Amino acid sequence: MPVRRHPPQTGVISHMWPSGGRHLWPSGETSAVQSHARGHLVYAASGVLAVHTERGTSIVPANRIAWTPAKFAHYHRAHGDTDIRIVFLPPSLARLVPDHPAVFLTSDLAREVLLALTGPHNYDDTSSGYSRASRARLLRVLVDELDEAHEQPLQLPEPQDDRLQAIARILRDNPADNSSLAELGKMIGASTRTLSRLFHSELGMTFYQWRTQLRIYHALVLLADGHDTTQTAYACGWANPSSFITAFTHIIGTTPGRYQTASSTFSGFLRGRVVGATGDGDIAAVPLGPLGEPDEVLVQLLCDRGRAVLDLGWHDRASAG
Repeated sequence: MPVRRHPPQTGVISHMWPSGGRHLWPSGETSAVQSHARGHLVYAASGVLAVHTERGTSIVPANRIAWTPAKFAHYHRAHGDTDIRIVFLPPSLARLVPDHPAVFLTSDLAREVLLALTGPHNYDDTSSGYSRASRARLLRVLVDELDEAHEQPLQLPEPQDDRLQAIARILRDNPADNSSLAELGKMIGASTRTLSRLFHSELGMTFYQWRTQLRIYHALVLLADGHDTTQTAYACGWANPSSFITAFTHIIGTTPGRYQTASSTFSGFLRGRVVGATGDGDIAAVPLGPLGEPDEVLVQLLCDRGRAVLDLGWHDRASAG
C-alpha cells in the first residue's frame, strides 16, 4: 500500500559549540558526509534520526542514543521534524565506549543528562552554564549509564556484496515486497544457499532478520511523519497490524501507538512549554522559545513561589498523565 509522505517544514536552526551541538531539522534534511576528531553521541529528542556510516545505518528514535567514534565518516538524515542533540566525548571517556558505531537504549537518567548538556546555556548568553567540573561529572554519569545499558542494536548493516546490494535496493524501494529469498535470488541470478550464506557471513543475521530491521526502520520513518499503525503496517509489508505491533514491540521496546504518542507529546512540550508543579499538585506552564528555552523570568517566578520547575523531567510526567 503506497503511503504519501508529508511535505517537510522549511527552515533549519543550528547551534554548535566546542563540546556539542543542537539542530532543529525539518523532515528530510541531510548533512554532508563528515568525520570528527572526537567521537560523539547523538540523540533525537523528537523525530527519528538515521546515522549512516560505511558499516550501515543506525536508527535513532527517541529511546536510543547513537555513538559514532572519532574519525568515522558519517552523515545524518532526519525523518519527521527532528530535534538533534550532540555531545562530544573526550578521549578519556571515549575509550570506555565501543570503538565501532553503536546504539544504546536510553535510560531516563541518560536522556536527562544529555538534554541538560545540550541546553540553551550553551548558546544563549543570558543563561548560566555548567562549570567545567560540573560538565565533566555529567559526562561521566552519561557514559556510566551507557555502560550499564549495553548495546541495543537498532542497525541496518550495509551489504558489500553486489548480490546483497541488489536485494537491498529492491526492498528499500518497496519494503512491502514479500518475495521469498528464493524468489529474490531468481531475480538477481543467485541461489538461495549462496544468498543465505552471504547474509550470515557479511551481515551477521538471516535474510528475514535483516528484512525485519529494514521494515522497522521504514516504520519509524512513517510513524514520525504522522501515519497511523494500520497504514504503517501494510506499507511496510506486514499481513496485519497485530503482527506489525508484535515485531515493533520486540525491537523497539514499546508499541507503535505508545511510541508515536510519547514522541508527539514530547515534541509538543519541547515546542510549547515547560511545566512546574507545587507540592499539592498545582500545575503551571512556562512558554518556550523557538529552540526550547524556557522564559527565565517565569521560571524564576515559579521557583520564588515554591514550585519545582521540572525543566528536565516534566515531559515524562506530562506524557504519563
